[in-house]
Amino acid sequence: MKIYSKKIGILAVLYLYCYSLPAQKTTCPVDKSDYQLVWQDEFDQDGTPNPDFWTYENGFVRNHEAQWYQPQNATIRDGVLVITGKRETKPNPNYRKGAANWQENRENIEYTSASVITKGLKEFQYGYFEIRARIPACRGSWPAIWLLGSTGKYGWPSCGEIDIMEYYPRNGQNLLHANACWGDDNGKSVWDSAHVPYSEFTQQDTEWASCFHVWSMDWTEKYIRLYLDGRLMNEIDLSKTINGKHGQYENPFHKPMYLLLNLAMGSSGGNIQEENLPMRYEIDYVRVYQKK
Repeated sequence: MKIYSKKIGILAVLYLYCYSLPAQKTTCPVDKSDYQLVWQDEFDQDGTPNPDFWTYENGFVRNHEAQWYQPQNATIRDGVLVITGKRETKPNPNYRKGAANWQENRENIEYTSASVITKGLKEFQYGYFEIRARIPACRGSWPAIWLLGSTGKYGWPSCGEIDIMEYYPRNGQNLLHANACWGDDNGKSVWDSAHVPYSEFTQQDTEWASCFHVWSMDWTEKYIRLYLDGRLMNEIDLSKTINGKHGQYENPFHKPMYLLLNLAMGSSGGNIQEENLPMRYEIDYVRVYQKK
C-alpha cells in the first residue's frame, strides 16, 4: 500500500511537471505581434465540448479503422479535452449480413473513440494555428490534428488535407507525421509528407510521451509550415499543390478548411495492444491567429 501511494505521488509530480514543460521549451516560430487571435478554445469548462465550436463524426468513418466514433468519448475535464479510445463491445446498428461495405459487414463494435470537428461552425483560410496536446504514443493508436477542405465542391483528396500531426508506425518504426495532400488527374492523392522517427524525440527526453507538446502551423498564400515544439517538421510549397482535372486544377489550400481532432485505433496505427487501453488523447488548447 505504501509503494502504491508513493507511485501515485510520483506520477502526480510528473504530471504537474510535464503539464508546464512544453511552454518553457517551445520557441514560437512566428512573430505573434504581427497576428491577432481570431478564435480559441481553452477547454476550461468541464463537460462536453462547446457546441458553438465543435460537432462530431459518428460511426465507422474511414480507413478500415477499428473504432466506432461517438460523442460520449470526448469530455472536458480539469482544463483539457480528453478523447478516450477504449474497448467497448456492442452491436453495430448499421450491420447487414453479407454486406460488401466494411462499415456494414462488422456485426459488432469492438472499440470506441471520438472525433471532434469544426465543420460548418468554424472554418479558416490562412493563419497561425497552435495546439497544445499530449498524445498516446503506443501501438494501435493513431491520434491526429488535421484540416480538410470545406467547400463541398470536391471530395477527398481534391478538397485538400493538412496533417499538422499524426502518430503511427510504418515498417515497424514509430513515426510523427506532418503532411499535406491534394488530387491528381485520376482523383488519387498526391502527398508532400515528412515522417520523423519518434525515437529522435525520446532520445532527447525519455519522458516525452508523458508531457504536453505544442504543434503549430504557419499557413500563408505561399506556403504551409508545420512545427512541433518550434521544430520545423515540413514546409509545403503552395505553388505546387494544384489539383488535377478532377479538382478543376484549383489549389485547395487557397480555400477555407475545418479542423479535426481525433483518436483513431488500429489500421495504420497498428495492432491494438489491450494493455494500452484505455488510450487518452488530451488537448489543452486550440488557438488560431491571423495577420492584422
